[in-house]
Amino acid sequence: MAKIAFILLCHKDADAIIAQALRLTAAGDYVAIHFDASAPADDYARIEKALRKNNSVVLSDERVKGGWGEWSLVQGSINATRSALKAFPKATHFYLLSGDCMPIKSAQYVHGFLDREDADFIESFDFFKSDWIKTGLREERLIYRHYFNERDQKGLFYAALNLQKRLGLTRAIPADLDIMIGSQWWCLRRSTIEAIFEFAEARRDVMRFFRTSWIPDETFFQTLVRHIVPETEIRSRTLTFLMFSDYGLPVNFYDDHYDMLTGQDFLFARKISPEAHKLKERLGDLFAARGAKFQISSEGKRLYEFLTSRGRIGQRFAPRFWEKEATLGRERELYIVTCKKWHVAKRLLDQFSQVTNVPLIEYLFDEEGTALPDLGGIERSIAKRTRHRRALLRMLFDYFDTDRLLICIDPANIELFRDFHSDRSKTRVLEVECHFTDAYLVGHAKRVGLLSEDSTWETEQAILPTIRNDIALESDRLRDEEFPAHQRFREDGTRSENIDALTAFLSVAKDQAAKVVDNAYVFAE
Repeated sequence: MAKIAFILLCHKDADAIIAQALRLTAAGDYVAIHFDASAPADDYARIEKALRKNNSVVLSDERVKGGWGEWSLVQGSINATRSALKAFPKATHFYLLSGDCMPIKSAQYVHGFLDREDADFIESFDFFKSDWIKTGLREERLIYRHYFNERDQKGLFYAALNLQKRLGLTRAIPADLDIMIGSQWWCLRRSTIEAIFEFAEARRDVMRFFRTSWIPDETFFQTLVRHIVPETEIRSRTLTFLMFSDYGLPVNFYDDHYDMLTGQDFLFARKISPEAHKLKERLGDLFAARGAKFQISSEGKRLYEFLTSRGRIGQRFAPRFWEKEATLGRERELYIVTCKKWHVAKRLLDQFSQVTNVPLIEYLFDEEGTALPDLGGIERSIAKRTRHRRALLRMLFDYFDTDRLLICIDPANIELFRDFHSDRSKTRVLEVECHFTDAYLVGHAKRVGLLSEDSTWETEQAILPTIRNDIALESDRLRDEEFPAHQRFREDGTRSENIDALTAFLSVAKDQAAKVVDNAYVFAE
């Protein structure tokens, strides 16, 4: 009978990971966990303590910091799979899962399914001939070298790409490989995994190629399996059910999706919402059940497409995304930096990137040109962003695959602060207080259209007190709201006060906060 080593790629929710490992091993299978190196050390310690006596669980010997689109995601999979190969000699199959996957069949059904077909299950479509890639870079993923992350180093990513294009620095694809593409979620036989690692050891040129390609988790295993395994032994499909919205984001499953999920011709599903407690409980019970029968209908994707299309023409039973998703999510944390001097806030964000892995976005509700990913059009204007503010942030949380997000908001937007604080998510505010010279305020008045370039000195002097008063009133309004997690970072604050403010706001150690505070450039004009 098939014995599966589940490879769990995880970066959050230690309790859910522990529950997942216990559930899978209780059915007689194995689990190898790669817990992202950027995740909190306390969470990793909790996982290790809870599972150390379970001989069917192994933690990856080497942990890496994963970044979407980077080789690090493949490296994490490799590290955990190597640990599983060594620890579980009886494992016949290796099944890659994420921390938010859940079984949608019984363990008995899963084992029987794999016993019936001696094959590898992995999507592998021709990279150049298929239409698997819907938007974004195509051959550029392969023929250019990628050293930066497009999501959190957008400027460097595209600067490096454009420089290579201008200089004609293309590279050849390994001549004996037909590049394939598909979902990163695979289930491979032991012999295939061993052959892949032998190939990787022998072909350093191939490993170098994929390490600097873009989004290699969609091409590396897909290409090597097709190169090593006879076509008759490959099923070009994933056994993990997942759907994507029109915005290209994974669809989350909730408590009322149980019947739909169990009717799909798949073994696991991704993504199960962190708030779908009843669904998780029912699927956990199902996995342990004996003799369970399943009526396979596989209508999930068709129903989703139908219902969302009805939303576009105003049908009441299929509300639009921004009407349905009225909350950011109870488990999520929104960090807001507010400062009238936008350049100061942006410098702070640059410093924050050195001490935290929280995704950072500048004045998305104030500045039209703020760099944002393609989210289907909702990101294209400040009016749309503001009108559908919660939908926009939900999509950004999903885009960055994170439960923490940091944004900048001008202190004048008091309604945004009120709205986000009324949400079920956790909201923190860091108010940055600066000195304002007359010259700065005059420049500010010209930028916002209160003054023109031809305004007289007398006009400038007349309006300055009003501008100063407005800035003071905006700060007073924020404090009058008495938001529960409101910290103040002041230009004239003491070093100790500012360190304490950053420590509380970012949840970082004091020595990390001190690195930011000690940077005198932050408040420079």
